[in-house]
Amino acid sequence: MSTKIDMTPMVDLAFLLLTFFMLTTTFSKPTVMEVAMPVKPKADDPEPPAIKESNALTLLLGEDNKLYYYDGLLSASQKPELKLSNYGADGIRKVLLQRNTNPDLVVLIKPDDKSAYKNMVDILDEMNITGTKKYALVDIAKPDQELIKSSGL
Repeated sequence: MSTKIDMTPMVDLAFLLLTFFMLTTTFSKPTVMEVAMPVKPKADDPEPPAIKESNALTLLLGEDNKLYYYDGLLSASQKPELKLSNYGADGIRKVLLQRNTNPDLVVLIKPDDKSAYKNMVDILDEMNITGTKKYALVDIAKPDQELIKSSGL
């Protein structure tokens, strides 16, 4: 009587199961954020309507993970009150949820050259979390940078 066990059927079954799971498994798909890019305007297209100052909220992403915001738009004749916030739930999220009662709200996100990329991703996440539908990434203007410097925040 032989004491050897024939392992061939078990190895066949193992490879059969391995092949089955490899062919039926779907790999995790990368999670990406959909970004609707604006269409380049044609020469004969009319100018887009201007944003009302009462419907605008401007976010300035500064260096050292600082986040500033003010209501309205910056004009040469009027300096808005600049406020300091953070990227947390008790910071800018609370501000955005308060402003979301206005259906025409447009959030202008202006990242500084020295701001971190992570902060921009965080603020885009906050737009999704708060359900803010209208927002735009805008280059920061020189008056905005001067407003940050002059605020002392």
